[in-house]
Amino acid sequence: MERRRFLHGMVLTGLLGVGQVRADAGISIGSAINKAGRQRMLSQRMAKAYVMRLLEVNPSFALQLQDQSGQLFETQLSELRTLQPTPEIRGALDTLEAAWQSYRTILKKSPAAANLPGLMAESERTLVAAHALSGLYEKQSANPAGRLVNVSGRQRMLSQRLAKCYFLREAGIRSEPLNAELSKAYQEFVAALDLLTKAPENTPEIRQDLQLASMQWLFFDQALNGARQVREQALRNVATTSERILEVMDGVTGRYERLVRA
Repeated sequence: MERRRFLHGMVLTGLLGVGQVRADAGISIGSAINKAGRQRMLSQRMAKAYVMRLLEVNPSFALQLQDQSGQLFETQLSELRTLQPTPEIRGALDTLEAAWQSYRTILKKSPAAANLPGLMAESERTLVAAHALSGLYEKQSANPAGRLVNVSGRQRMLSQRLAKCYFLREAGIRSEPLNAELSKAYQEFVAALDLLTKAPENTPEIRQDLQLASMQWLFFDQALNGARQVREQALRNVATTSERILEVMDGVTGRYERLVRA
C-alpha cells in the first residue's frame, strides 16, 4: 500500500515538472542539455510504462506515467526549438521529432505482445536521436559542468532503460541482445555514478544528493537482481525503485545545470 501511494503521488505532484512546464521565450545551454537529456530518459520511461501495462503491473499508474511522459516529451521538444544555434542542432531536432512521430504511433496502440518489437525499435530510435541532440548542446557549453549535466542526465535514462529491459524480459522477450543491453546499462550506470561522485565541481549539496543516489541504487540493484520468490512483488519493486532513483538523479542533474548558469 505504501509503495502504491508513493507511485501515485509522484505522478500527481508533477515529477520532473510535468505539471509545471511552460513554453519559454528561450532557454539556456545548460537547460537545453538537461531537457535534451531528459528526452532520452522519457523514450525509455514510456516504453517501460507500456510494458508495465501489458504485464498488469499497477496498470492505472503505468498509463498515467506513459501519458504524462508523452506530454512532457512534446513540451520539451517545443522548448528546445527555441534554441537552435547551429545547423547541426536544427537537423538533430528534426530527426528527433520524426522519430517521436513514429514512436507515438506505437505508444497509442493497446498493449499487446505483438507490438513489442515495434516498441523496442522506435524507443531505441528516439533514444539515439535525443542522445545525439544532447551531445550537440553539450558542445555549445563553455562550462565544464555542461558535461556533468549530460552524464548525470544520462543516469536518468539508464535507470529507465534497466527497468524497461527487465520488464521486456518478463514479458517473454528472451534474446541475447536484450540481455547484453541490460548488462551494458548496469555497468554504465555504476561507472557514471562513480565518475559523478569524484567530480571536483561537486558542491556540498551535490555530494549529499549523490550519497542519496548511491543508496537508492542499492535498492534498485536489489530489486533487479534479488531473489524473486513472488513474481508480482518483484515486478512492483522494480517499478517503484526505478522511479525513486530517477527522481533523485533528476534533482542532481538540476543542480549541475545551475552550475552551468553560474
